[in-house]
Amino acid sequence: MAGWDTAFDEMWAALLPVGRGADGGYSRFTWTGPELDCRAWFLDEASRRDLEVERDANGNLFAWWLPPGGARSGAVLTGSHLDSVPGGGAFDGPLGVVSAFAALDALRAGGHVPARPIGVAAFAEEEGARFGVACLGSRLLAGAIAPERARGLRDGAGRTFADAAAANGLDPDALGPDEDLLSRVSCYVELHVEQGRALGVPVGVATSIVPHGRWRLDFTGEGNHAGTTLLPDRRDPMLPLATTILAARQAADRHATLATIGKLDVVPGGVNAIPSAVTAWLDARGPIDDAVRATVADIERDARAVAARHGVAVALAEESYTPVVDFPRGLRERLLAALPGAPVLPTGAGHDAGILASRIPTAMLFVRNPTGVSHAPAEHADHADALAGVRALTAVLADLTRDPPVTPR
Repeated sequence: MAGWDTAFDEMWAALLPVGRGADGGYSRFTWTGPELDCRAWFLDEASRRDLEVERDANGNLFAWWLPPGGARSGAVLTGSHLDSVPGGGAFDGPLGVVSAFAALDALRAGGHVPARPIGVAAFAEEEGARFGVACLGSRLLAGAIAPERARGLRDGAGRTFADAAAANGLDPDALGPDEDLLSRVSCYVELHVEQGRALGVPVGVATSIVPHGRWRLDFTGEGNHAGTTLLPDRRDPMLPLATTILAARQAADRHATLATIGKLDVVPGGVNAIPSAVTAWLDARGPIDDAVRATVADIERDARAVAARHGVAVALAEESYTPVVDFPRGLRERLLAALPGAPVLPTGAGHDAGILASRIPTAMLFVRNPTGVSHAPAEHADHADALAGVRALTAVLADLTRDPPVTPR
């Protein structure tokens, strides 16, 4: 095996072309060709390091470095995800997985003998780009979503998650929490590219994840001919949607939150046809739960009022919600002790670490992003900063797996 820094470069180069579009953006959706190629890459990297591979019933991948004697309890888990949003950046998710493998290389090169297992994870459907619920793999693992609901989730082509899971060798009836796996893990540390531009140094430590969620707004009107239907006779659902988009921005201003409508589905979608129905997806986030809930309540109120004026029905449904996550102080202090001088910062983005926090101690490291852009091709981390992230993760894993082991709280 090459040096850990060379191994990092080689792994990164192997992943870089997978799922990349002409504009430089990535589309790696769960169980589609590019994401399956990423999974094959993961398995190959695990094999090259003689790691024990495990796929749980939810499609999450794990590669385990077992200590001498083969003990399986008290494991320290790291990693991230390999899927992407539509047209996303190269770093969101894969940086954490590549860095995890490189950190194992660095530990081995330094002669570290872990007193407990170290696992590298690649969680399924973290972005929710195909089936609509973010962090679906970790939600199922942690019991944060009902398996029956997950089975019924559909992608844009109408295919259910259950059908897609079965087509990829999983038993849809087995979806759900894995208590045995969770009982073997003492903590999870996720390295991620910074999503924003707050870091002035290469690596920082997360304090919390702000509350955030997704809601679906269904506007139902009456389809008709664009050239023959008089304006007073129209029940056009696009008009109340347009007003609702503006209302979302105004509600976010009032409550000091963020509200975004970035995805629409128009039926029938013809240039010369008045839509019969429009579905929009709302993303809302904020510093406290009450502010996010108040934002969504205001948006729903305004949507119903304007829809009524246009003779259009509207329904709002919550698809996912994650309350504020405060990472446990004890584990965070262990990270800071291993990384003297590292700054701390909250994040407005959701992560698998935030979902798993309900079941096991979790923590996050962020690698500086000089562009501040995420979920877009301009997302970036400088090479030197990425390697600093590997060194930081290596120090953290060495500390958490020393002998005698100490369970963080």
